[in-house]
Amino acid sequence: MHQVVFRILGPLDISADGIPVNLTGARQRTIMSMLLLAPNRIVSVDTLADAVWYGNPPATARNQIAICVSALRKTLKAAVGAGDLLVTSHPGYMLFAGEHRIDAVEFEELAELGREAARGGRPEEACAHFGDALAMWRGPALEGITTERVEAEAARLTELRLDVYEEHMGLRLELGHHREVTGELTAFVREHPLREQAKGHLMLAHYRSGRRAEALETYREGRRLLNEELGIEPGPALQELHERILADAPELNPPPAPAPPATAAPRSVPAQLPSNVASYTGRGPELAVLDRLLDHLDGAALPVGSVTGIGGVGKTALAVHWAHQVGGRFPDGQLYADLRGYDEEAPLRPGAVLDRFLRALGVPGPEIPADQNERSALFRSVLDGRRVLILLDNARSFQQIRPLLPGTGRCCVLVTSRDPMGGALAGDYAFVPLHLGALAQDEAIALLSRVAGDDRLAADPAGAARLSALCDRLPLALRIAAARLAAKPHWPVRTLVSRLEDQHRRLDELSPDERGVRAGLRLSYRDLPSATARMFRLLGAANVPDFSAWAGAALLDIDLLDAEDLIEELVDAQLLVPQSATTGHVRYRFQALPRLFAREVALEEEAAQELRAATRRVAGAWLGLAAEAHRRIYGGDYTVIHGPAQLHPLPADLVDSLLEDPMDWFETERVAITGLVDQTSRDDEAAYAWDLTMTTVTLFQNRNYLDDWRYCAERSLEVARRTGDRLGEAVMLHSLGTLGILSWEHEGAVGHLKLALRLFEEEGQDQGRALVLRNLALCGRYRGDLDRAREMGHQSLELFRAGGDQYAEAHVLGLLAQIELELGNAQASLVLSSEAVVRSRGLGTVRGEAQSVVRLAEALISQRDGERAEEACRRALGLVRTSGDRRGEAHTLRVLGEALWCLERMDEAEAVLDDALATAAKVPDRYLEGRAGVALGGVRAVRGDRSGAAGCFKAASDLFAEVGAPSWQGRARRLLELLGEGGGGLDPAEFFTLVQP
Repeated sequence: MHQVVFRILGPLDISADGIPVNLTGARQRTIMSMLLLAPNRIVSVDTLADAVWYGNPPATARNQIAICVSALRKTLKAAVGAGDLLVTSHPGYMLFAGEHRIDAVEFEELAELGREAARGGRPEEACAHFGDALAMWRGPALEGITTERVEAEAARLTELRLDVYEEHMGLRLELGHHREVTGELTAFVREHPLREQAKGHLMLAHYRSGRRAEALETYREGRRLLNEELGIEPGPALQELHERILADAPELNPPPAPAPPATAAPRSVPAQLPSNVASYTGRGPELAVLDRLLDHLDGAALPVGSVTGIGGVGKTALAVHWAHQVGGRFPDGQLYADLRGYDEEAPLRPGAVLDRFLRALGVPGPEIPADQNERSALFRSVLDGRRVLILLDNARSFQQIRPLLPGTGRCCVLVTSRDPMGGALAGDYAFVPLHLGALAQDEAIALLSRVAGDDRLAADPAGAARLSALCDRLPLALRIAAARLAAKPHWPVRTLVSRLEDQHRRLDELSPDERGVRAGLRLSYRDLPSATARMFRLLGAANVPDFSAWAGAALLDIDLLDAEDLIEELVDAQLLVPQSATTGHVRYRFQALPRLFAREVALEEEAAQELRAATRRVAGAWLGLAAEAHRRIYGGDYTVIHGPAQLHPLPADLVDSLLEDPMDWFETERVAITGLVDQTSRDDEAAYAWDLTMTTVTLFQNRNYLDDWRYCAERSLEVARRTGDRLGEAVMLHSLGTLGILSWEHEGAVGHLKLALRLFEEEGQDQGRALVLRNLALCGRYRGDLDRAREMGHQSLELFRAGGDQYAEAHVLGLLAQIELELGNAQASLVLSSEAVVRSRGLGTVRGEAQSVVRLAEALISQRDGERAEEACRRALGLVRTSGDRRGEAHTLRVLGEALWCLERMDEAEAVLDDALATAAKVPDRYLEGRAGVALGGVRAVRGDRSGAAGCFKAASDLFAEVGAPSWQGRARRLLELLGEGGGGLDPAEFFTLVQP
């Protein structure tokens, strides 16, 4: 069973053997807090309910408390391996602490040990106990849990902390530490101005330090506050101390320093920590992680913490801040060294650091051996039995820090580095790793405001948020940006934002000197091996937000595993960020500033022709995968036109792994493909741009990414025209025409399609002609020109059959079936839709088969064969939901609702059509929404819900007017008229007929 550490002297924090245990929800945290405030004692259900619901519990409170406790038990059992921590005992529950640790309990135990030592005349021992007790506090007790009962008990703990602090200060004054405590007491009195004992300690510390006037001023200020706040005079003890100071009473003099034993060697207590950062902000959870190092003090293994992260993320600031917070736990001193692991200068040698540390610990220079191994051994000997905190900043490697590690668990080491070192530290030490990421948004803005020193950021919250994002929320970049604002008080926030938004200027703006962002990135880049550095450059030059290792393999034209090794080296150097591997392939991304630097060095160091070749390779890899994904979705290389862009082949097993779910692959790569279309368009690589766009319409249409579709098609059309690529121009005109149909912009769609048709004819491209004729047939159908639509549909069908495009053939058969149905030729529609189903099944394509089956169902409904229509729709619904085809799902639900109406199962029909209407609205597809609304209105009218029916018909009429479907708009209006003319009864058959095509 693991040992659990419960911390309540600060925000609630639970860990099992150093691993965090996370509680979900405010109720669980409140209940756990209440039980921790009364360990090994029963807390009644009524008390817990009163705490959770702020004195107003609901009738179901007991059940809800039981559910919460059960969830807590499961969480703790999963973390600890035992289920007996939370015990049910009438009339409530008890936390059985056993061998587990609660910091509040340990605090009170240490405080009592301190008092016993003080009563026994051992002030130094008492100070050590009090110091250890006070160092356990990480902030206000149970910070963030606001229930009144918890706050009341937390206030008791806070009062106890203040009492212990005053006792501690009194003992330190007895020991003659008046100069050391003056600053600390001044801050304490400022925070707690009505505590007379602390004020007396401060007066005495001032007096013994030769600052008599300040001692008297402290009394006068305290007396004024007591008079103003409480209307009382200082107590007798404070008044008596005041009188003694006025009289220079000899008993106030400091005690004589005890003479050291004749045999004792001088014991030096180093205090080498750098000063705390004045504008330090946030990082509460990260500080709590480092606090776990303290749990391992006095253990068998040396506690070693590691803070890693990209340059400028604030590793040193965090480490120094934490070290100052916990310094009281290390009475034998704090050692610090900047190891210069990533500076322009050579890294500091361990032997030189050992020399400095040994001298700081009181070892005379002549006694320090020359050999590094002997120095390291002496260092461990000197530290034996001492409690020292060692902060090793900016370390380069484990080899650099290994000689500097003590051999005792009483000490603690904290390392900052860009190298995680986990492989070397885990297992041999009580290792606590912390990877430091960007600041949270609110912390970043708070840091900007502190450094800028005025209200400009608070007055422009949107500008402040944008500024923090442009700085990657990295403390170094944020401080530089805020310093720019501080130096330019006449600049509004938006002025600096506009300067940083220029990607060509951003690094310049954030690199005012040798300590800026560019300098830090260059130091990381400088130490990369040549192959790794080239991977960094070429990845930065690729316009993709995230990627897998196969993209790096294509960029460098190397083996996949070699590429993965190079990318992982960039992760270790904190220049890339790994993301979760939900699909079995780890993805990586740049932060914005490293990406800008990578592009900058790519332009500096790579030849233009090599950058162009790398872009072609990586675009060819994405295009090859997109084409294969399309083939797997459509059952073949159907409905697309490819150009001369050269593909970059990837291993077959990798392709199979990536495309296990082709549509999921498209979804994952959508933003990357859009970025590559933009990049290849800018580079005049037209064939890659338009082929990627054409092939990815599989995703754009199926998942309704119409803005991405339009952007890619327009960019690709521009580059095709600019480079004279007439095939690409025709393909993108066709693509924009298809998009126009889906967006109900029929006039614009017809214009694009006619231009595309002319170009395809000139190029002798029959597949392109067929695709355009099919889409012109769709436009004709939607606009009510059914005869012309039928003619063009048959022309496209002949071309598709001649070219062997079976998927498109099935699709056109379904379209012709719809046209025949709307012309009143139900039998012809049934024949055509049945043939479409047969063609689709032969291809093994889910989407195509679903479309054909729905067309068949519509034909069956026109024959009043509701039973077979329902069966067909149920099968189609399973297909579209499996493939994630939202538009297809809305179509299928609408036809299924009509089939159920045909079967007079009106309750089911209404529910399904209501679902169809909601699904169409989410796609969104206004025409589909109108069709579903008309059918739903018909069902409601037949059921006697005239108001609901009228609302559906009116909304549908408006939708049909919006998309330019006059025939269906006329039907919706006629249905409204029938509803008004219905009088005492409505004709269900007439309503059903009007709802059908």
